[in-house]
Amino acid sequence: MSLTRINRSAATLSKNRTDESITPLSGMCVTCVDGCIGMCEIGKSAYRGPEAIYPQPFGIITAASEKIYPVDLSHFNIMGTAVGAKGIAEDSDKAIFPNVNLERRIGRDKKIKLRVPWIIPGLGSTNVAKNNWDGLAIGAAISGFPLTIGENVTAMDPDSKLVNNKVKSAPDLEWRIKLYKQWQQEGYGDIIVQANVEDTRLGVQEYAISELGVETVELKWGQGAKDIGGEVKIKNLAKAQLLKKRGYIVLPDPLDPAVIEAYKKGSFREFERHSRVGMVSEIDFLKRVKELRDYGAKHVFLKTGAYRPADLARAVKYSSKAEIDLLTVDAAGGGTGMSPWRMMNEWGIPQIEIYSLLYQYVDKLAKKKEFVPDIAIAGGFTLEDQIFKGLAIGAPYFKIIGMARAPLAAAMVGKTIGKKVDEGQVPVYVGRFGDTPEEIFITVPELKRKFGKKFDQIPPGAMGVYTYSERLAQGLRQLMCGARKFSLDYITRDDIAAITKEAAEISGIPYVMNADQKEVKQILG
Repeated sequence: MSLTRINRSAATLSKNRTDESITPLSGMCVTCVDGCIGMCEIGKSAYRGPEAIYPQPFGIITAASEKIYPVDLSHFNIMGTAVGAKGIAEDSDKAIFPNVNLERRIGRDKKIKLRVPWIIPGLGSTNVAKNNWDGLAIGAAISGFPLTIGENVTAMDPDSKLVNNKVKSAPDLEWRIKLYKQWQQEGYGDIIVQANVEDTRLGVQEYAISELGVETVELKWGQGAKDIGGEVKIKNLAKAQLLKKRGYIVLPDPLDPAVIEAYKKGSFREFERHSRVGMVSEIDFLKRVKELRDYGAKHVFLKTGAYRPADLARAVKYSSKAEIDLLTVDAAGGGTGMSPWRMMNEWGIPQIEIYSLLYQYVDKLAKKKEFVPDIAIAGGFTLEDQIFKGLAIGAPYFKIIGMARAPLAAAMVGKTIGKKVDEGQVPVYVGRFGDTPEEIFITVPELKRKFGKKFDQIPPGAMGVYTYSERLAQGLRQLMCGARKFSLDYITRDDIAAITKEAAEISGIPYVMNADQKEVKQILG
């Protein structure tokens, strides 16, 4: 079976003329017939050109790679045990899964408190993020985990005010920050402002620190979904022209009279807005971290993508020298609001490979007594077993897991259910649980007790995120209890075993048949 589906995908709204008899190397139908209307990517490219590069329809979807990688997290199993307990008394009445502690503290000096070990690493200027921000922000805040405002939000806001190409007012950014802070509970979690090349030029992070009370900022080198800058589609000519004037790459050129005429005639309906790629250097990185700290940032993060091993080493080493608070490493294929589809499937280092390299690099620094920042990993995480394995594969250095598509899906589903309840059209699949929020969302009674009259201000999208987070938390507690680890600090690499020899070779995690060999010999004498 081919590792990659070529020339057709639901993501690009394309398919082959024939359901069978596909050439594996090219993805073309074995017989390409003169007269076909062109439903495959080649055919669609013949009349829509670059439009066929991107997942569609933009603004209401997220997308992730459908490439089948040779090794992934399913190639590891969690190792339970029948003896002992770490982090709690060895007492069957006390060593129960509800007593597993999932709280985490991250950061260099001034620690950020998390109720659960995950973070939303960066949702930026795509419509799907903005349209679900109330659910994401409130849901993350009441759940007690951090949320990152991704790149390009300020410049994408038509109401932002710039003076000498520096931001002086950013209503959308301000709304996103305030919404999270208004619902933050007992200091758990945090709201982070990320910046790319354009954001840095506009002074977005300085503005967020000085005017909006942001304490944590993140530098961005890239993401696992693509190795170029952030991208969105723009349907409005005036907005495309505004973004062009604000310094973005906009294709086709919205200031070109011929392009304007073609747009008005309907030859195309969307402009592409692209961000620039950064030029990383150690000197510039250390300088920028110092600038942000001097400006008042309490925490500085770095997020990098699935670049080649040398770039991963640079991220690790530079982060160590700067003593940053969190390094997030994103694996290939995880997800995006908009990335070139072939790029998402075919570039970068996949999950197990990049996590294993990352572990090797930070472990080397640790053994040399150099500073090791807290580590977050991302790249397609959705459920509790993956979270456990992700933390274990890089223990003790990997502290939290980054997820974006999954919590966004929970927010979208919650929002949709709320809308259907209001319309009195609850779908049968959901209606079997009831037709009111109290009946459908299992956490509503708990939220009502906790928030009282303020509960009515919690949107259904936030209920979706909170309920999803609670499911993850209980599932992770159960897995940790079975491994007899009652606090995250006790998770180790030998809590998982490779079930394929290839996974063992790549990761350094023992093959299941070789696990516990020393202890087995002692037991059997």
